Amino acid sequence: MRGKQLLTVFILLLGVFLLAGCGQSKQADTDQPKDAKATIQSIRMGGSSTLSPIVAECANSFTDKYKTWDKVDSKLTKDPIVLFVSTGGSGFGVKSTIDGTFDMGLVAREITAEEKAKMPEGKIYNMGSDVLTIAVNPQNPVVKIKPNLTLNEIKSIFAGEIKTWKQLDAQLPDRPIVVAVRDLGGGASQVFDENVMKGTPISKEAIQIPSMGALANKVMENVNAIGYVSSGLVKQNKDKISVLSVEGVAPTDENINGGKYKIARPLLVITKTKPSSEQQLFIDYLMSDSGRKVVEEMGYVLPSK
Repeated sequence: MRGKQLLTVFILLLGVFLLAGCGQSKQADTDQPKDAKATIQSIRMGGSSTLSPIVAECANSFTDKYKTWDKVDSKLTKDPIVLFVSTGGSGFGVKSTIDGTFDMGLVAREITAEEKAKMPEGKIYNMGSDVLTIAVNPQNPVVKIKPNLTLNEIKSIFAGEIKTWKQLDAQLPDRPIVVAVRDLGGGASQVFDENVMKGTPISKEAIQIPSMGALANKVMENVNAIGYVSSGLVKQNKDKISVLSVEGVAPTDENINGGKYKIARPLLVITKTKPSSEQQLFIDYLMSDSGRKVVEEMGYVLPSK
């Protein structure tokens, strides 16, 4: 955390979170700057490991710009702005918003009807969208020999039915395929199941990884790895990650914006109830040109105005 940003706390919890009401709120209180008043009402946000860095960047710039709430709106107090951003997966973000641990949930998937029923007065804000690319290491010969996969081939790889690269194509080396996926708490796993696996179980030998950033790193460091990596992270790591086409459609900006590339998901901010004045002001900032700029700079697709 930068010295000038003492009042913005960006907590990336990449391990297993404690249950809401026990560990999470205590963790946030522990990390709160000691010079902050005990009565200050912070805004706690968390969930998707894809969306959290976007919101954290916006939180930093929002705090740098305004410092105290009265600078955002003269009707508010002179209390300093305190924003907490954490991660843990989209499912955790929804659950923690419903049980009140988070004021705002960060979710990279659609909200289910059952979840909406538990937040009847809640709001959903769409910051943009992300697509899951079929990503491999640039040194993998598959990039040149077989740059396009069918949905059936992808499903067979992730189900563990195709176990070596040579089984995928006779020209490829006889090396084991290392399958890397998000853990079941991530919104990416749900999106991948709905669009590709369609109920077929992921291989028991697949490596389950707790964040999208760590999944991308696995692909970058292992020449035999394949995983579904966020398009934003691919753009942030040019020349370190290569992507394969799906059914002849590459995950280009044109194909993403045109809806031709189908393995996509929304980037949502949710609340359980009507946002407070302070929460709404930060949400407005997220949805403003300033927030849209961060979404675009991090390589994700902006929603139409």
